Amino acid sequence: QVQLVESGGGLVQAGGSLRLSCAASGRTFSRYTMGWFRQAPGKEREFVAALSWSGGRTLYADSVKGRFTISRENAKNTVYLQMNSLKPEDTAVYYCAGDRGGSFLYSRPSDYDYWGQGTQVTVSS
Repeated sequence: QVQLVESGGGLVQAGGSLRLSCAASGRTFSRYTMGWFRQAPGKEREFVAALSWSGGRTLYADSVKGRFTISRENAKNTVYLQMNSLKPEDTAVYYCAGDRGGSFLYSRPSDYDYWGQGTQVTVSS
């Protein structure tokens, strides 16, 4: 079993930056594909970014490409989401997720096995 705990959310002005962290428990974290999703009020949960277990492959939603960067430190059991040039439409609860399969980069929430509780990101205009 893996537990995921996000942190780093907050209130930021448009154009600003935030770095989210997701700390994972469990010895097999390094084998998991990790992803970030977000959910705004009244909307479905949407894919943001995914990262392979080695960190060598990434996948981004078009809406964040060039602005967000996903990374991981397996020695610290932590995955990050660096968010730059934030826009009001980035406002959402951000969730990290883990896929124990570890072979592919998925963008559907149903493909992930473990979820954190979420952290709120609010971008003011």
